[in-house]
Amino acid sequence: MTPIRVAGLALLALVWIWLCAGLLTSADGFNLKNILIALMSGIVIFVPLYKKYFKREK
Repeated sequence: MTPIRVAGLALLALVWIWLCAGLLTSADGFNLKNILIALMSGIVIFVPLYKKYFKREK
C-alpha cells in the first residue's frame, strides 16, 4: 500500500473514532443502542476496506 492510502485510512479511522466518541458522550449517553450503532457503523466502514486492501488472494 502506498503512503497516501495509509494516511487516508488513518484519517478515516480517526474521524470514525471522533464521531463514535461524540455519539457515546452525547445526551443519550453510554447505552446499548449507541454501542450497537457505533459497532455497526465500524463494520459498514472497515470490513469492505479490509477485504479490498488487506485480505490476501489465494
